[in-house]
Amino acid sequence: MTASGSFRENGRARRILPIFWPPSLLFRQLGCAALMAWCTGWGKFPRWLFRHSLKSLPVSSGAWGMGCIGYPGHPAWEVTSACNLRCIHCHAASGKPHPDDLDTDEAKRLIDGLAEVREFRTIVFTGGEPLVRPDIFELMKHSKDVGFSNILATNGTLIDDEMAEKLREHGVVCNAISLDSDDPDVHNRIRNHPQAFDLALRGIEATKKAGILLQLNTTAMEMNLPRLGNLMAFADRCGAAIMLMYQLVAVGRGGKIEKATLKKQANSSLCRLIAETQKGISTVVEPVAGPQYWPYLLERNGGNGKRLLKLAEAVFHGCSAGRGFVYIKSNGDVWPCPFVEVSAGSVRDKSFREIYRESPVFVQLRNRESLLKGKCAGCDYRKICGGCRGRAHAYSGDYLAEDPRCFIRT
Repeated sequence: MTASGSFRENGRARRILPIFWPPSLLFRQLGCAALMAWCTGWGKFPRWLFRHSLKSLPVSSGAWGMGCIGYPGHPAWEVTSACNLRCIHCHAASGKPHPDDLDTDEAKRLIDGLAEVREFRTIVFTGGEPLVRPDIFELMKHSKDVGFSNILATNGTLIDDEMAEKLREHGVVCNAISLDSDDPDVHNRIRNHPQAFDLALRGIEATKKAGILLQLNTTAMEMNLPRLGNLMAFADRCGAAIMLMYQLVAVGRGGKIEKATLKKQANSSLCRLIAETQKGISTVVEPVAGPQYWPYLLERNGGNGKRLLKLAEAVFHGCSAGRGFVYIKSNGDVWPCPFVEVSAGSVRDKSFREIYRESPVFVQLRNRESLLKGKCAGCDYRKICGGCRGRAHAYSGDYLAEDPRCFIRT
């Protein structure tokens, strides 16, 4: 470490802090996983540590807790509005490339701007389908050269052995591949493509062969809810280290299938299913748009859970929208979350750092405990849950309103 506080790598200054600094981050991440293991009775936690923990560190680097969208402290960037699929639940309503998408030079300046936020160590390249962007590898190389660990959020259909090797060479430490069912017919129907399942499996195998950490992303909705237990077991058999269990939020194309969103009872059932399934699988399953999972874990432990609340507040982060997590649209608009469709500004007009640090949207969400409304305002779990801000905004137009699908405080 140099006197200025930066690290040196291969003789030059590294702009992004490494995963081991400060060392307290590693202990917090381990403590978070250990508390989740205790709450769920995760019998295969030691196996996960042995098989996946070292490769998971670059993925969760910078995290100071476990929360919605995996962990706080990272940006996800919708690098393109283009996609090779037309999924029925896509929050971005992706399809054709938009003429207003950031060009290559603007995109590189965005990466440089992200590097100015000290807690960021990873970039999630998402879309659309990021692999259809012609300059994606030029952007990944720039990100890698700056010092970021790259994560690819993808439908997996374009990844074969050659592509996976190229991704690894360009600093990709994790492929987050979408899979909505272990039943090919269900997955293909959701993805609107007759070969989506088989192509995703090809991508899964190529990812593992290349030595890239495998993460599976699933969107829970009424049409696949009966298959989710099987899908979590399937993820375990596939060797996935992480599974993000999204809930459908009625935004983007998902707004057209609002009836398929999970209601209160289904939200409760999903939390119970995740916790019960977690006991017997190695894959760590984390909810997205379902922050009630964390208070649910404490409440299922009765009095012990209540006594653990202060500890849980140190490592369970709940909804991360705007408070660690940030979503950048393909045109440079900065949102708190892909489900909170509120622009805090554009990187074409202001620096990313200025938007992230000073915009009223992010300031409010970082201080949400004193600003939440309705049942969320007086809830004991507002720190480790805080309600889904995306659902609140989708149904009320107010990202500080109560979460209408919360089953903890009915």
